[in-house]
Amino acid sequence: MKKIAYLSLIVLLSFGLFDFIDYPTDNKTKLQDKVGTNIGDIAPELEFKNPDGKTMSLSSLRGKYVLVDFWASWCGPCRRENPNVVNAYEKYNKAKFKNAKGFEIYSVSLDNSSHRWKGAIKQDNLSWDYHVSDLRGWSSKAAQLYRVNSIPQSFLVNPEGKIVGKNLRGIKLHLALDNYVEKL
Repeated sequence: MKKIAYLSLIVLLSFGLFDFIDYPTDNKTKLQDKVGTNIGDIAPELEFKNPDGKTMSLSSLRGKYVLVDFWASWCGPCRRENPNVVNAYEKYNKAKFKNAKGFEIYSVSLDNSSHRWKGAIKQDNLSWDYHVSDLRGWSSKAAQLYRVNSIPQSFLVNPEGKIVGKNLRGIKLHLALDNYVEKL
């Protein structure tokens, strides 16, 4: 009889304790805050050195739309896409966005050579400030984190840090950004 009383007490206390634990009632909210590389995920943090050795983080650009652009100096398709990326930067960098402080590009190079990387930045007129690389080529920690296995590859990140577009090349990049620009 005492065993049943003790078991009953333990069961009642257990249920009482669970009332104090705050369980999320909306699983959708929890899933939306997942860090990953799918549309709707929070973009994984990137923090690498620029050509001058200064560390630059993706999270420092929160509040802006950001194109995370994976490329390399030795990649023909990347170099052919660079004029379009330059054009998008020039077109949208000073544009007014709904609920955002502007547009920026965070270029991640999969180069092994600092000299070739810097040369391609200059030659292709990649005028934005956020160029980073760990100079490990395909072994780049950024490429591994974002599951990049071919380039060029890009991720459009909104001001809250969520991925809202992937692999936007050519006119698709411009059309995606047009969706977020304030209309006069």
